[in-house]
Amino acid sequence: MAVSPYCTIGPYFPASFVDGCEDLTHHHGFVAQGTHITLSGRILQEGGVPTRNSILEIWQPDAAGIFRHALDPRCSQADPGFAGWGRARTDAEGWYKIRTVMPGSYEGRCPHANLMILAIGLTRRLVTTVFFAEQPDEVRDPVLDCVTVAAARKRLFAKRESPGEYRFDLILRGENETPFFLD
Repeated sequence: MAVSPYCTIGPYFPASFVDGCEDLTHHHGFVAQGTHITLSGRILQEGGVPTRNSILEIWQPDAAGIFRHALDPRCSQADPGFAGWGRARTDAEGWYKIRTVMPGSYEGRCPHANLMILAIGLTRRLVTTVFFAEQPDEVRDPVLDCVTVAAARKRLFAKRESPGEYRFDLILRGENETPFFLD
């Protein structure tokens, strides 16, 4: 079967799909505990071409490593000021920006956030994980261990650009492609 425009995701994501979702640090009148950070980067196609109007969704544990989700047995202890998920849209140059907290670790997991990408031309959503660690070569994590190529593993770590500022670019296809996981 040939892929046609009717088989792909997007390009019509209404502004209401992301408006107000870029800041996870304020929830129902409370302010999130922990270290507040900004995660930003670009979503690029093969050859470094920016993706415009792509949606990046993030979900992660709070600073104590607790997910705001019923499947987390500690859900009732989740930070009331932390939303736990959010969305951002890329601009014309492919840039996104999300305000969140440094995720806490839990049960043998490296601090991380889960990401989902919806973009024009994709036939399904893409899912990956961004890890936060100062020494990526020393990290042991069951999800990260699924990626066996050392160079690809390193592409799953956010780069600290300055205090509280992290960059994570996503390459959808081609050389230096971000490792994506089936969901």
